[in-house]
Amino acid sequence: MSERTELRSRDEVLATFDDTGREIGTAPRSRVFAEGLWLASAGVLLRSLDGRWIYVHRRSHNKEVFGGLHDCIAGGGVDPGESPEQTARRELGEELGVTGVRLSPLARISWDGSRAGRPLRCHLHAFEGRYDGPIRHQDKEIADGGWWTESSLRRRLVDPAWPFAPHSRALLGASLGWATGR
Repeated sequence: MSERTELRSRDEVLATFDDTGREIGTAPRSRVFAEGLWLASAGVLLRSLDGRWIYVHRRSHNKEVFGGLHDCIAGGGVDPGESPEQTARRELGEELGVTGVRLSPLARISWDGSRAGRPLRCHLHAFEGRYDGPIRHQDKEIADGGWWTESSLRRRLVDPAWPFAPHSRALLGASLGWATGR
């Protein structure tokens, strides 16, 4: 990541939330992460049209949050004034190059975790989309990925040592009842 990109991401203004999920203001990204302020993110669990396959990707090592870990939710932070569904659509397009997909609400949880030894508090909004077209990774966000069966993904998630994004692991466990090894 270039110094300019790194500076821009630290200074980006994010929406902030209270512990119930109500938007209460904004703060620079650096302050949100330094102070563990509540933020919100939204993303998409992308399945094949027949529902048999789930797209699993590995986050780029450059990503500030959980870089290099696997994930099955393409998503990111909710911008000020943006709805979770708008965020999910934007992030699906940015990260995987997928647009025009019908989204269905999948889950919402509040996750009080940590990143690099600091608190990371996030209201996670997940949607599900069905799609069989081409995937185009945004290199700065996604290192690689591919289609997995749900059973293959679930088998990997029970291993707590498998490098999978902890917030998505919590979302899958809490809302879908998947055994996730943590």
